[in-house]
Amino acid sequence: MAMTREQAWSLLAQYNKEPFHLRHAITVEHVMGWYARELGYEDQAEFWSLVGLLHDLDFEMWPEEHCTKSQELMREAGVEEEIVRATASHGWGLRVDIKPEHEMEKVLYACDELTGLIGAAALMRPSKSVADMELKSLRKKFKDKKFAAGCSRDVIANGAQLLGWELDKLLDMTLRAMQAEEEAIEGAVAALG
Repeated sequence: MAMTREQAWSLLAQYNKEPFHLRHAITVEHVMGWYARELGYEDQAEFWSLVGLLHDLDFEMWPEEHCTKSQELMREAGVEEEIVRATASHGWGLRVDIKPEHEMEKVLYACDELTGLIGAAALMRPSKSVADMELKSLRKKFKDKKFAAGCSRDVIANGAQLLGWELDKLLDMTLRAMQAEEEAIEGAVAALG
């Protein structure tokens, strides 16, 4: 039986309490759903979103076992193998040897770190929003290695390469995804209380 969003959220909330981590999960959930619709996987948008929501399930409590511990936690919870594999694949080359194969896995790998970079850049803006952010200012933040230093530029660039995209295409599409989904993301975050 396919996992529901409610079940995925319940599982995520068991192991994640920090508002920062919950916001990131919600952001990646929405960005993945947007990508699914944009890339012609409309019928799989819910699945893509669940993968986005659960991708960092283990990161808050087990950062050293990230993408390994999550597999164990998801299997214990009866999560389908497709989600287990897809979420683990974003740790490829760093923590696991599960290479992103499906386009959805490649998108997750590519946009996970990038959503963090875009989110950090938005906080520096007077509007505190991505709505008025332009690609050129994002490109500038990407090139500044000191800005949001925790967001790996190598992973982002490798992700674009995995997808067969120019880096600018990945930056532009992920920015557009966050702009399109900003209201929904803020609504979901506000509902957390």
